[in-house]
Amino acid sequence: MKTQKLFRLVSEMLKNSKKSDRELAGILGVSQPTVSRTRARIEKEYIKTYTIIPDFQKLGYQIMAFTLAKMKTHSENAEIEKILQRSKEWVAKRPNIIFATDGEGFGKDLILISFHKNYSAYAKFMRSFAMDWGTYIDNFESFLVSIGSGYTLRDFDLKYLADDI
Repeated sequence: MKTQKLFRLVSEMLKNSKKSDRELAGILGVSQPTVSRTRARIEKEYIKTYTIIPDFQKLGYQIMAFTLAKMKTHSENAEIEKILQRSKEWVAKRPNIIFATDGEGFGKDLILISFHKNYSAYAKFMRSFAMDWGTYIDNFESFLVSIGSGYTLRDFDLKYLADDI
């Protein structure tokens, strides 16, 4: 399958990954075996995981937090590697963190995206963050989203990327 159709298949899968190979073949105008072969290739090369995007409010989450932090400068590679390993372990123990990475913007170089059942759980999480990482972080700030209230212009969903591929 040509690259253009391969990306079109990825796009269709982003819109609804539950579509059968037969349905996808009809949409793309190719045979079902072609879609099956291409899907296998896509799953190997382009897809990290399959998941769902639930209604977080119905699951009891009230807050989505975007936490930005500025790390203190560390010059020794051995120390940086130690901090990185400890960071991975810390994040792995907290299933409410859905994304954590370095980057840059707003004078910060780290971002965590996390979900919390209520403000009390968020405050406990941030106290833990501050206690565990205070020696490595200059400062941090959070932007809180109250799930299910306010003005949602677009729900959190990856299907919108389908039209950008």
